[in-house]
Amino acid sequence: MDAIAGTLRITNPESGGTMPLGPVDVYVIAFPGNKFSGEIVPAILEQVDNGNIRILDLLFVMKDAEGEIAILDIENLGPEGAAYVELDIVSPGALNEEDADEVAESIPANSSALMIAFENSWMEGLIGAFARAEALPIDHIRIPATVVNAVVAD
Repeated sequence: MDAIAGTLRITNPESGGTMPLGPVDVYVIAFPGNKFSGEIVPAILEQVDNGNIRILDLLFVMKDAEGEIAILDIENLGPEGAAYVELDIVSPGALNEEDADEVAESIPANSSALMIAFENSWMEGLIGAFARAEALPIDHIRIPATVVNAVVAD
């Protein structure tokens, strides 16, 4: 997923120049049995509509029962992928075959994965404040929700 940093270019519609980006996350979501139901799309759209995220790219990776890998476009998912067409992708191609190969190694046979790269657009104001203050964030640590929930449950 290192390739994503070198390929992101989002044009500012007002100035025509490149827009600064907030932090970018790449999630890999597994679908055992190669079932893309589209049930997560409304939750993703809600985050986009609320201005929390901007979807940079999506990539579907499928591994069949024999272990053969396929990279799928949204249009090639068939009827179960129709819901994904609603998503506005602002930097298609940011996720690439190299990223798909990396993910394919970790998913079992007869499974699929959705890779979704999104900008945390809710951070734009804070990123601007950092720039105006000439402050340089030097590290960022994200604690996965599963870890947070496990700690809270204990």
